[in-house]
Amino acid sequence: MSLDFGAHIPFVEHLGFTLERFEGGHSEMRYTPTPEHLNSFSVTHGGALMSFLDVILATAARSVQPDMGVVTIEMKTSFMQPARGPLLGKGRLMHRTRSMAFVEGTIIDAEGRACAHATGTFKYVPHAASQPISTD
Repeated sequence: MSLDFGAHIPFVEHLGFTLERFEGGHSEMRYTPTPEHLNSFSVTHGGALMSFLDVILATAARSVQPDMGVVTIEMKTSFMQPARGPLLGKGRLMHRTRSMAFVEGTIIDAEGRACAHATGTFKYVPHAASQPISTD
């Protein structure tokens, strides 16, 4: 089952992330890396994993206030072992203030092993402010 992000994110659509859970400070997403998402060791590229974690964390933050967007303030990622798809990402809102969210997330491979973990801080912003600014 794939749910709507509540926001149009072309990069997320390009990478093929799908949202499975979006409620109560929790998110779950799936990602099956394709050959162009791999590194020279034939495992998922760290940049793709960081993008997946960024979206997992942001989605967990937004799940308690879906009328708002979020922007990443900072994120720390630890890579524990090679990530081979399909992958499951789980995010959890640990604490929030009126304008900030503190979240964590883990990527798990098909064998149930944690491959990468991240913590991050996100700022809640109105959706209009999170849209691209025109340079015209």
